[in-house]
Amino acid sequence: MTDMFVRKCFGAFGLAVVAITALLVTAPALAVQPDEIISDPALEARARALSKELRCMVCQNQSIDDSDAPLAHDLRVLVRERLQAGDTNQQVIDFLTARYGEFVLLKPPFSLHTALLWLTPIGILVIGACGLAFASRRREPAGPELTVAERARVSQILADKDV
Repeated sequence: MTDMFVRKCFGAFGLAVVAITALLVTAPALAVQPDEIISDPALEARARALSKELRCMVCQNQSIDDSDAPLAHDLRVLVRERLQAGDTNQQVIDFLTARYGEFVLLKPPFSLHTALLWLTPIGILVIGACGLAFASRRREPAGPELTVAERARVSQILADKDV
């Protein structure tokens, strides 16, 4: 019913505007459950910040803050337990890194064994730039300019061909 009202009043464009506005206004649903939330707002803020830095090992490209996976739930609870026990943010990260490896970090630090991860995009850009430079140098010149006599001869040949 509402769809017909919007179409009648605003046309297809109005329907598109309403749909896009509805999508932009709604906030993304986060996976943090109400029973996980710590009553202390400062600790909860720290827990949320840490949860956004940690990777869900099931989803792999989502933070545990965004993931609905059971493992992400367990990690969120573990982070909150460690914070309530008095750990600093770095101690929590160190604990999880020791337990799961650096893969648990969404942004792993630059080190010898992550150098390939960090340097590959730069290397690809450098190789591409070198390839373009090499290709442009290999391009052969168009040749020497024609003399006035040669241009006249070409014009005469072309004129005779048209006749």
